[in-house]
Amino acid sequence: MDAYQSVLLGVLQGVTEWLPISSQGQTVLVMLQFLRLEPAAALSMAIFLHTGTMLAVLLRFRADFRSMLAALFRIRADRGSLRGDPRSQLLLRHIVVATGATAVTALPLLYFVARMIESVEHATLLIGCLLILTGILLGLQRRARTSYRRFDELTVTDMVLAGLVQGFSILPGISRSGTTITILLMRGITQELALRLSFLMSVPAVLGALILFELGQVPAVSLRSAALMVLSSLLAGYLTMDLLLRFAARVNFASFCIVLGALTIVLTQLPQLGYFIY
Repeated sequence: MDAYQSVLLGVLQGVTEWLPISSQGQTVLVMLQFLRLEPAAALSMAIFLHTGTMLAVLLRFRADFRSMLAALFRIRADRGSLRGDPRSQLLLRHIVVATGATAVTALPLLYFVARMIESVEHATLLIGCLLILTGILLGLQRRARTSYRRFDELTVTDMVLAGLVQGFSILPGISRSGTTITILLMRGITQELALRLSFLMSVPAVLGALILFELGQVPAVSLRSAALMVLSSLLAGYLTMDLLLRFAARVNFASFCIVLGALTIVLTQLPQLGYFIY
């Protein structure tokens, strides 16, 4: 993989991460169809690419993470008491609950993904189907107009549900941000809070994926290429985050995902259709 390909993948990850169109699905498709990587290697590389955008979230929301770390140390020092900043401690506990729920769905799906994408055709077909599912979920999100609940009204059930659906984003084609924001909006959470929680939840989820997934399957790349991918996704992600979030609020990505998913399925099946015709 040369420097241009590394930067291209990093920028693609950095831009699409903030759009509800599954950045993982987009990067895997590019690696399968244009870079000709094997499915398992492409999926591992797509997970690795999240390192840069995870760092972008840490930078953008550094105040929240700093307050949660401070709350964690206070909880340990006070042996679980609620002394200190209760709001930061509550935020920390919400993120911990969501992360635990994410593991419930993500861990079994890791095994499923490894068995389902043994060939490029199977992987591409799966991504196409899941993009359509993402489009349907986004259509539901656009109907969720009853956002009124704020931070103090968050419940454990809200975070468990958000965490469970986040786990499904291990499947390439399922948008992590799209699914988590959708479920929170459907629970009546305000859009601003839903976006913030979705970003904060992503950091431990990405860390878990990097630790648990078989990154040994990542194709041999130089240290320079890996650094370029992380740096370009970090810069592209950080610089475009606010702009793309405002853009995403005005665009109907439900139709985009459904059309792209359908086109992906059709293109995957063209060789089989040709076989039956001839």
